[in-house]
Amino acid sequence: MSYDTIPALVMFAFVTSVTPGPNNLMLMASGANFGFKRTIPHALGVGIGFTLMVFLVGIGIMQLFDQFPLSYDILKVGSIGYLLYLAYKIAGSSSPVGDEKANSKPMTFIQAALFQWVNPKAWTMALTAISIYAPTQNLQAVLLVAAIFGLINLPTVSSWVMLGKQMQKILTNHNRLKVFNITMASLLVLSLYPVLI
Repeated sequence: MSYDTIPALVMFAFVTSVTPGPNNLMLMASGANFGFKRTIPHALGVGIGFTLMVFLVGIGIMQLFDQFPLSYDILKVGSIGYLLYLAYKIAGSSSPVGDEKANSKPMTFIQAALFQWVNPKAWTMALTAISIYAPTQNLQAVLLVAAIFGLINLPTVSSWVMLGKQMQKILTNHNRLKVFNITMASLLVLSLYPVLI
């Protein structure tokens, strides 16, 4: 990779990481429902899990799709199904932060890291980044792309947790929180639109 392309990669990583998508919408919902501290493992799982995904895509997972095109279709169907399930779970949550009777809990580090593998936006970001910025899949270039995403992704996705945390000030009763969660679930389903077309 030419050093001249690094600013473009940084911009690509920032824009794709900070814009709405399944990760960011779920982190905002988690921040609103569970607070910042309890959502930290979820945010770390997104940041570290996605960085690892970019690296693994760069060192050869792209060839798997080239050799077995059906595997991409299977992944796509599985991703859509899982995101619909998560939207259903978010829509059904309506217990304000601090409600000890609530039995829901935030996504764990491992769950968030594994979620990257069924997240359509994450796949699009990783495949595009490697295709454009490390097309020869040179190990040094792949490591650089993954490192830049790692440095940019975690702070940007964490901003969505903070936004959700700030929403707690107005989500002080079950009805408001229910409306918020249904809205977040609907946006999560809408984020599938690019995959469906």
